[in-house]
Amino acid sequence: MSSALLPDALVCVSHLRWNFVFQRPQHLMTRAAKQLRVFYFEEPIFGDADFLERFTDPSGVEVCTPHVERGLSAAESQARTAALLEALVRQEGLKRYVLWVYTPMELPVTAGLDPALTIYDCMDELAGFRHAPPELRQREGRLFQQADLVFTGGHRLWEAKRLQHPYAYPFPSSVEVEHFAQARTEQSDPDDQQDIPYPRLGFYGVLDERFGGALVSELARQHPDWAIVLLGPVVKVSREELPQEPNVYYLGQKSYAELPRYLSHWDAAIMPFARNEATEFISPTKTPEFLAAGVPVVSTAIHDVVRPYGDLDLLRVADDAEAFGVAVEALLAEVGSPAAHERQARADAFLSQLSWNQTWAEMQDRMAEALGRRQEAGRAASGEMLEGAADD
Repeated sequence: MSSALLPDALVCVSHLRWNFVFQRPQHLMTRAAKQLRVFYFEEPIFGDADFLERFTDPSGVEVCTPHVERGLSAAESQARTAALLEALVRQEGLKRYVLWVYTPMELPVTAGLDPALTIYDCMDELAGFRHAPPELRQREGRLFQQADLVFTGGHRLWEAKRLQHPYAYPFPSSVEVEHFAQARTEQSDPDDQQDIPYPRLGFYGVLDERFGGALVSELARQHPDWAIVLLGPVVKVSREELPQEPNVYYLGQKSYAELPRYLSHWDAAIMPFARNEATEFISPTKTPEFLAAGVPVVSTAIHDVVRPYGDLDLLRVADDAEAFGVAVEALLAEVGSPAAHERQARADAFLSQLSWNQTWAEMQDRMAEALGRRQEAGRAASGEMLEGAADD
C-alpha cells in the first residue's frame, strides 16, 4: 500500500478471542501490526462493571476486551460496548484508520466510528453455524452497504457473496510453510501423545457442528487397530455427540507453536468434516498446513478442499467411513514410496505459491485501490459543490 495512503491504524472487531485457536484473524493482524497500530476488539465479557481490559501481544497487536455489566438487553450491551470502543479511538487519537469487521452481529458497536476505510473480512458463512442469531443476515446486508471492500475466506464463499458487493475478492486460507515443515524434522513426541499406539490418524481444529463425529466413530469401529488423535476445543456440541470409541484420543487444545510436534508423529492427517450448512463454505486452514508438514491427507469433499487440492491429487477425498478407510489404507501403504515422494513434491510446488505474507500484501493492494476510489469520489463531490456554488 502506498505510504501516502497508509492509514494510522487498524481497528479489528471480531467474534473470535485472540487467545483462542490461532487462525485467519491472528495471521492477518500480526502482519498488519508490522506497519500499523492494530487494535483487536473482542466481544464483551459480562460482569459487574463497564471497563476495557487491554494487553499487548508480542506481535504488537493491542488486544482489547470490553467488560460490560451483566443483565442488560442486547441493545444496551452493544451500546455500552460501542461507548468503550469510541473511547478507545478517541483516547488513542486515531484520526485515519481502517475498520476491519469479522462479524456482522457487532455492526452496531461500530456505529459511532468514522473510518477511512471499512473492510468486511467474511471468513465463514456465520449464518449457517449452530445457534446463529436470526438477525445476522440482515446485519450482514447493512455491512455490505457500508463496506468499501469484502474479502472472503475461500472461493466457494466468494461465489456466494460476490453479487452482493462490487468489490469482493476471494482470499482462501494460506499457510506458514516454514512453521509446519518443522514436522518433517526430528521432533520429540509430546508427553500426552507418546503412549498412543501406531498407526496414528490425526486432526486438529475446533470440534463443533462442522466435525463429522458419526463418520469418525464408524471409522474407529471399522479399524480398531488405528489410533485417532483429536486436538482442539469442544464448542457448541456435547461430548456425547463426539466419538466415544476407545481408539479415539482427545488431547485438548494445543498452541499454534506446538502443532508441528504432534504432526511429526502422525501417519496420516484426516479432515472428517460433516457435510452440512455449516461446512458448505469453509476453506480449512489445516489443508495446506497438513501438506506443509509432509503428512498424507484424507478429507471429505469440502468444495475448497476438492478445488484445488483434490483436483491436483495432493490428497485423497472420501465421504463415508468405508471410503475413508480405503483411502487411509492406500496412503499408509504408500509411505516412503516413489508415488508418495512425487505427491509431496507436487504439494510443495503448489505451497510455494502460498503464504500469509503474500495474502496480506495482496489485501493491501486492494485497500490502496479502495482508498484511491474514496479520494476520487471526494474530489468529484467537491468539484460538484464548487460548480453548484458558482451557478448560484
